[in-house]
Amino acid sequence: MDGLRAHLSGAGVATLVIDRPERRNALTRAMWQGLPGVLDRLAALPSVRALLLTGASGTFSAGADIGELAEIYGDPRAADEYHAVGVAAEEALAGFPYPTIAVVHGFCVGGGCQLAAACDLRFASEEAQLGITPAKLGVVYPAVPTVRLARLVGPARAKYLLFSGELVSARQAELFGLVDEVLPVAELDARALDFARLLARRSQQTIGAVKAALAGPLEDAAAAVAPLERKSREAPDVQEGLAAFLERREPRF
Repeated sequence: MDGLRAHLSGAGVATLVIDRPERRNALTRAMWQGLPGVLDRLAALPSVRALLLTGASGTFSAGADIGELAEIYGDPRAADEYHAVGVAAEEALAGFPYPTIAVVHGFCVGGGCQLAAACDLRFASEEAQLGITPAKLGVVYPAVPTVRLARLVGPARAKYLLFSGELVSARQAELFGLVDEVLPVAELDARALDFARLLARRSQQTIGAVKAALAGPLEDAAAAVAPLERKSREAPDVQEGLAAFLERREPRF
């Protein structure tokens, strides 16, 4: 769809690109609304076992399209619907059944940072800048991304980012826990693709259980993982993993 494009990067990896470079990949309502369907189609492909999310032309995303947002906020009901659509898109990304990595070049701001935070991991270039800016606009950020950010970086640093609306460097974001790896610009894409291919080779049974355990409140983790634990006792992953270890070869999950 317009503003989003996807392609297969081989070895089990799909890449989803936020593609609106003339507006620094600013996100429109249509893009938010279309994202869950794109993710569903990628998840249904038997060759896909990991996902990279990135932006076109050296920018991850400048966030919401402010011109569109100004029009939407002229009608309270339209604003309610807009935020509901955004939260649904974020939740679809967080619920993607395979590992997801945000590959962050340039600006990763507002709704763009919201999407990056919804990924399992975030790799950024040294020149990247990240921030969440509703306090500059008077927007009340929805609870879902607010809580997700606090889980990721802790309440104090979530407040630092949300209260100020200031952008932070990739290195500072790494200290906060918002970014997992920081790399030179020229090395970022290759490193992210290599790591995604590594994850695609790992046991999806194990990865799925980790995602299920950490998707909700920690007190619900045992119940979320229990059916996957039971299934794993009969599935072949463990036998293959142990055999590969003893035979000193790569497992074939």
